[in-house]
Amino acid sequence: MTFSIVGYDPKEKEWGVAVQSKFLGVGAVVPFAKAGIGVVATQSYANTAYGPEAFQLFSEGKLAEEVIEMITSRDEDKDLRQVGVIDANGNAASFTGEKCYDWAGGIVGEHFAAQGNILVDEQTVQAMAKTFQETSGTLAERLLAALNAGQEAGGDSRGQQSAALLVVKEAGGYGGYNDRFIDLRVDDHPEPIKELIRVFGLQQLYFAPAKPDRMATIEGHVKEELVAHLRRHGYLELYVDEESIHKALTRYIHTENFEARELERGKIDLDVLDYMKKQ
Repeated sequence: MTFSIVGYDPKEKEWGVAVQSKFLGVGAVVPFAKAGIGVVATQSYANTAYGPEAFQLFSEGKLAEEVIEMITSRDEDKDLRQVGVIDANGNAASFTGEKCYDWAGGIVGEHFAAQGNILVDEQTVQAMAKTFQETSGTLAERLLAALNAGQEAGGDSRGQQSAALLVVKEAGGYGGYNDRFIDLRVDDHPEPIKELIRVFGLQQLYFAPAKPDRMATIEGHVKEELVAHLRRHGYLELYVDEESIHKALTRYIHTENFEARELERGKIDLDVLDYMKKQ
């Protein structure tokens, strides 16, 4: 009743999983990931003990294929399970039990494993694998593109309900205090993957650093637009000087939680200005 893809980015040292299911809150059940250790997607009568068990084995130096064999061999109901894993070195493996409901199966490639059950047909995992391999961008972008391609190819034969994206990297979480680089869930929605992609766009807007080519000096046309929209949103009075603009913009940024996009005095991230215009 689920399809997922686990992936690894060797350059950025990121591990991640994207998943969709005709199931409420799939993000609370399927994805497990730990920076420097590995990633797990457990589904089809999911055994959530697979996550912690796999992490323990990964930390002992076991490889993906070994871990799959070990965690399933001691599970009496392994024939009902499906699981995809990637170890600390990016090796991937996937397992589909013999009693998983058709269509069920998976594809393993370099730094990814795509798997699903109760699918329309095998084209869902084929589309995920192909898209992940051919798509450029960040690990999160590639995982989402693959998940969306899987849905477009057929997806879960029962329909859609929830989706999730989890990506970890060392000190990648908020404030650098944990490894939860991206952790997003859509628990109940008629088109959960499209909604997850929309929410991911917001996550990038709020928390990704400003791009150099989107940093602008507050002058000329940029200044005119900024002043107009700060006034429209009630942050700036009629009297305008450099100090009042700076204070108004700072107040706006802190109110809207754009601290990650805050630049030095006299500059603005144009993505923030674009968001301001659309409000």
